[in-house]
Amino acid sequence: MTSEQVEANPIVDVGPVAHGGHCVARLDGQVVFVRHALPGERVEIRITERTKRFLRADAVRIIEPSPERVEPPCEFAGRCGGCDFQHVSAAGQPELLTSVVREQLARLAKIDWTGSVESVGGLTGWRTRLVWSVAPNGLAGLRRHRSHEVLPIDNCVIAHPGLPRVQQQVWDADRVEAIVSSTNQRLLVTDGTVEDELESTVDGVVATDRTVRAGSAVLTEQVLGRDFAVSGSGFWQVHPKAAKTLVSAVLEAAQVEAGDRVLDLYAGAGLFSAFLAEACAPGELLSVEGNRTASADAKKNLANNANAVTIHAPVERALNRGLLGDSADIVVLDPPRAGAKQAVSAIAALAPRKIVYVACDPAALARDIASFAELGYSLESLRAFALFPMTHHVECVALLVRAGSELR
Repeated sequence: MTSEQVEANPIVDVGPVAHGGHCVARLDGQVVFVRHALPGERVEIRITERTKRFLRADAVRIIEPSPERVEPPCEFAGRCGGCDFQHVSAAGQPELLTSVVREQLARLAKIDWTGSVESVGGLTGWRTRLVWSVAPNGLAGLRRHRSHEVLPIDNCVIAHPGLPRVQQQVWDADRVEAIVSSTNQRLLVTDGTVEDELESTVDGVVATDRTVRAGSAVLTEQVLGRDFAVSGSGFWQVHPKAAKTLVSAVLEAAQVEAGDRVLDLYAGAGLFSAFLAEACAPGELLSVEGNRTASADAKKNLANNANAVTIHAPVERALNRGLLGDSADIVVLDPPRAGAKQAVSAIAALAPRKIVYVACDPAALARDIASFAELGYSLESLRAFALFPMTHHVECVALLVRAGSELR
């Protein structure tokens, strides 16, 4: 491709959606990953990156639009790197995610999944935890796509309306995390100079928000009538309906019985652990988490469950050193985005009758499902949820069953 062709903004026919929020097209035989496009469209593109194997591009003019194309509700769409699907209809977004999950399972695990990604609600106003980057001038904003440049933004449409505002002052920090809990507690977490109080106005009401250093405050979250203590900068699901949705899906898949020995791996603050401990009593629940802060939160959250034990250790180390025993009835795992590949064989060696795998990355999930299959576990069911509207992210809950074990 010549520089003249690049400058001329070529026109391409857009193919299927790919994992990562872009669609696939071809230009002179080379793969192009196109943002802001939809399958079936004909678009003019601007090349943004070239490698030996592929090109990256932005759709800058839509010649033949998809029926699912809508006007983005955010004025920063296409410039901010936070959302992938602002230009996609409410019905079209879960359809795109469904295509991605199906493709990853088919390609990496040789599984024909016929399910569909489930929507959980509206597209805007859902994100209860939002990390803002701070520009050199001290003002908070969000980064452009694949860039360190901070884009000044005065209103993020996916931000929960209860979040404390960060745009009203100059920050002596690199980042500021704004949080609103399900109990309406508001917090600002910064890595810079701390001011004890900051006034902000939401819907005409002036509120005073605490500003703290990471890890120095605890919020209360409520899920299905139960309170959870979560450190301000600790991990918690960002969609208001996510925790309840995932807990319900995990319990439905696991079908824990009284007396079971249950492992909750990569347990975070103990969200699943609390409900699993209740379900398996008087059996034993082991909650395993490598992050010190999250493990401390889990210990608090499980204090009233006499059959629950919290273990602060990397999951792989705990498994390989025999800290979790030599058997389990049920294993629930919610690994980081890279998956659980280093723990798969050790989990299978415990011979649980069921493995419930919660995944935020369908590619990592598919690879691990293939690995579990080699060790005698097959995919019994899979549900997927659009818990991050306007983005390419999707959460899956997969049930794996050991060959020869009876489903109960």
